Amino acid sequence: MTGRLEHFTRALPGFGEAVGSMIGTIQATGLSDGIRELVHLRVSQINGCAFCVDSGTKTVRKNGESEDRLAMLVVWREAPGFTDAERAALGLAEAATRISDRLEAVSDEVWDEAARHFDETALAGLVAQIALTNLFNHANVAIRRPVGAW
Repeated sequence: MTGRLEHFTRALPGFGEAVGSMIGTIQATGLSDGIRELVHLRVSQINGCAFCVDSGTKTVRKNGESEDRLAMLVVWREAPGFTDAERAALGLAEAATRISDRLEAVSDEVWDEAARHFDETALAGLVAQIALTNLFNHANVAIRRPVGAW
């Protein structure tokens, strides 16, 4: 597939720097790299962003994620091997990504479970990670960013 723009952040002066700043802020929240990466990958799977699934899969593998957990991420609710904190983060990520699938997109139950595992700063970082991943997924799908173009 041919992309429509080489990379949309390069076409918007200052946008790449702003995104870099957001990523740095999210990293400083205390949310673990592993959880951020799993959330990024799961949200990208939901949104059908082939570019982000490819890059996210390569990143988690490089950082030592097991093939078993990687294969089971799409069915994490039924799969063993995920911690309670990871499950809470993935539940929030799915709810906040699939906002039109239910009347109350992010239920109190989903939110409270995430809040049980993360302090306010890490929880804000988790929400920001979910939102930023959705931004990139939607942009990359719109511009047809090719798999492997990174």
